[in-house]
Parts: sequence; C-alpha cells; structure tokens
Amino acid sequence: MARSKRSPLLLAGLLATAGVAHFVAPRQFDAIVPRAVPGSPRTWTYASGAVELALAAGLALPRTRRASARVATAFFVGVFPANVQMALDWRHRPAPLRTAAYARLPLQVPLVLWARGVARDARPGPHRD
Repeated sequence: MARSKRSPLLLAGLLATAGVAHFVAPRQFDAIVPRAVPGSPRTWTYASGAVELALAAGLALPRTRRASARVATAFFVGVFPANVQMALDWRHRPAPLRTAAYARLPLQVPLVLWARGVARDARPGPHRD
C-alpha cells in the first residue's frame, strides 16, 4: 500500500510531540514505567523521551528514514509494557480513565505497522529528496 509522502513526517511529528512531553510533564510517564524495570523511573522517562526525539529527527531526514523507522518499530514494541502497566494500575480508576488506559493497548499495533510501513517505503541508502 502506497503511503503519503507526508506519512514519515507525521510519524516524526507524533514522536517529537511525545518526546517533548516526556521532558515537560515527566511525572505522568514516571508512573507507567513498569516496576520490574531496574533503575529510576525518571531516568527511563527521560531516556525514552530522548529516543523519541532522536527517532523523530531520523524520520524527518530521508537519508536516515529507513533505519529510524525500523528502530521506531522496535521502540513501539518495546514500550508496550508501559501501556500494560498503566492498564493494570488504572483498572480501579473511574470509567473514563480506565477506558483511556485500556484503549492505549491496541493503539500500539497501528503505530508498529505505521513505522514498519515507513521503513518499507523509504529508499535505502543515502539519497536526496
């Protein structure tokens, strides 16, 4: 399926927005870091925010788009446990919050497929757009 030429830039924008949010409002992200992960939740919050910003930059540049999209695919899979942690922690919250937490779980699938599609559609190697 052919994707819009804007698709990589839209994905980059989404990742950049999420990355900035990790630094602007880190507490909400600290809360969903799985407790089984070693180290400080804040360290993981900042690290994942930095990765999102780096991926956004890589997706924005045609030269690094394919590799960045591949890493983004793995990243979206890798952060899924945080969404599971949020769903578990929020299962006794009011219905709207609980619904939002549960809704995040299946939303990871389209993100993985989107990044994978961007990787597949990107031209390999150095080039100019």
